[in-house]
Amino acid sequence: MTESLDLSTTIAANSDQLGAEDFLAGPRVVTIDRVTKGTADQPVNIHLTEFPGRPFRPCKSMRRVLVAAWGKEAATYTGRRLMLFNDPSVRFGGSAVGGVRISAMSDISSRLTLALTVTRGKKAPYQVEPLPDLPPAITPETVDEIQERINNATTLDQLKTIGAELKTTNLGVHREQLQAAWSRRKGEIEGQA
Repeated sequence: MTESLDLSTTIAANSDQLGAEDFLAGPRVVTIDRVTKGTADQPVNIHLTEFPGRPFRPCKSMRRVLVAAWGKEAATYTGRRLMLFNDPSVRFGGSAVGGVRISAMSDISSRLTLALTVTRGKKAPYQVEPLPDLPPAITPETVDEIQERINNATTLDQLKTIGAELKTTNLGVHREQLQAAWSRRKGEIEGQA
């Protein structure tokens, strides 16, 4: 019998920064912890709550999106959110290698459309959607309650109900912990069947 296993955790890139391969499983909403100065080649490090130690280093086009949406002062970005995704059409050295792009942003009131450079001398419209506000992150007490509900679930239906609730809750920094507990309990229930 095959056990429940989230394979997305096994394909994470071994790198000091975010890359397109980090989004092969789909887009992710991330929260900006802080922004620091980078190198000449990659001048901006956007540190994210969800990827500690692996900053998002946006390309020039995505930096233009950030400045157009939020302004030039990076200190104001802390606490704001982005939806990042892998755009497989991004080219490097003549080959489509994929790249990290922004599809939605918090703190904008309407769709943002910019003309961004696609290839030398050619521009195309690029759109970013507003990212809806999140409810406040759950408290440690709520984490304990959810953990207890997961541990006390006796059927897959009960567990699926909890899982559906988790998908609509702002789990903040507790997301991975609760997802792991949910997956572990699912395996236990399936093992009893």
